[in-house]
Amino acid sequence: MAACGGCRFFVLTLRTLCGTSRSTSPCALPLTTHRILSTSARTYSPDSFSSGSRKTPAQVGKAERISLSSGGVQRNLSAIAVPLQGQFRPLCRYDPLDLGDVDENTQKALSCKHLRRFIVDPSLARIVTDHLAGDIDDGKAVIFECNPGPGVLTRALLNRGAQRVVALESDTNFLPELQDLESKLDGQLDVVHCDFFKLDPIGHGSMKPPAMYSEKLFSDLAISEVPWSADVPVKVVGIFSHRNEKSIMWKLIYNLFERRSIYRYGRVELIMFISKNEYTKLVTPPRDYKNYLAFSVLWQMACDIELLHEEPLSSFLTITKKTKKSTSKSTLPQSDNLCLVRITPREDLFNSHLTPLNGSTLVLMVKQCLAKRKRRLIEQINSWSPGSGSELISKLCFLDDTMTGDVYPEEYKRLFELMEQSGNFTESWLYEEMLETTHTGHA
Repeated sequence: MAACGGCRFFVLTLRTLCGTSRSTSPCALPLTTHRILSTSARTYSPDSFSSGSRKTPAQVGKAERISLSSGGVQRNLSAIAVPLQGQFRPLCRYDPLDLGDVDENTQKALSCKHLRRFIVDPSLARIVTDHLAGDIDDGKAVIFECNPGPGVLTRALLNRGAQRVVALESDTNFLPELQDLESKLDGQLDVVHCDFFKLDPIGHGSMKPPAMYSEKLFSDLAISEVPWSADVPVKVVGIFSHRNEKSIMWKLIYNLFERRSIYRYGRVELIMFISKNEYTKLVTPPRDYKNYLAFSVLWQMACDIELLHEEPLSSFLTITKKTKKSTSKSTLPQSDNLCLVRITPREDLFNSHLTPLNGSTLVLMVKQCLAKRKRRLIEQINSWSPGSGSELISKLCFLDDTMTGDVYPEEYKRLFELMEQSGNFTESWLYEEMLETTHTGHA
């Protein structure tokens, strides 16, 4: 009996100790702190992708399809992500999103109704998000994604940890799947039937999607205007349309200097794929009389421009309008790759002499100067205000034979500011020359 009593005492003591330590037992901690998901990261190099050496769905296991970029894992598989007994729980930032594979993403993209380019390869999407790691980690700006299509980059951005992504999709064929993803997330994704490149069309009145006024878009998303000197409020990510790339960028530069459309809300940053041909013109320096254009001067004057990445055209899926089939070729030369470029409006762009009220006047001035890049600048100034050329040339420390194609963007800004301060230039000084040119036979 004594022995049995000792055993009973030992058992009671052991139960007491277990009961008092249960709150700190590893079994009581969330499973996610102990469960480690081992995945085999699948990568593509641009060369292997363009040559067609890709893994097929049969070669890629499920573990690979949910693998994340090695650059920085922000989503981890949660043990509670699997619904229990039919219960539904919205996905959160700890649930990895399946990026699919090239073949299935291609099939989805083929439903597109228009000429467009798509990112269908998860490895390319991860390359983009790796370049945006600092933007995503900062978390202050909303990310607008232009025409996500099958949503490969959308999911990669969310997997990387983007706190808020707004998918602006113009094609209704892609909306159901994007909206389904939106409904399963915990407020990280907004899907809007909208074409970013058709924001604020000319005219007034009711607007039918995908065309939209930026005022309605920003209002619906509860994004308010911020001062020009504030941090970047929105970052726009996507691919410029190859059909009207140049005209879209001209529209944006006019809006920027007048602080209209998206730039009404602050220094909106563009992180876009642009053709190498247009990128080259975008950053061309003075004295390159072939490529140094008004387009170059205005963008360099207004923004910091940074090349993040260059990718072969064959890495993208291009939908042709006639055949509605995918093609690795393009209307652009094969050597004209796509460049991922960050374009950030300068905080010090506007001042007491250059304001949104006269910004369009500066644009017209630059366009007239660069129309003939080997014309002497003093002659151009005298055409606006006879006799003013020598004085302004002297203040800029230029020589009399300085040509319009020799002048740097910041010097054009300084010239405009001097002209605004001078009493020799009326409000119509630019338009008078334009009318004169029209009447001399350039109809």
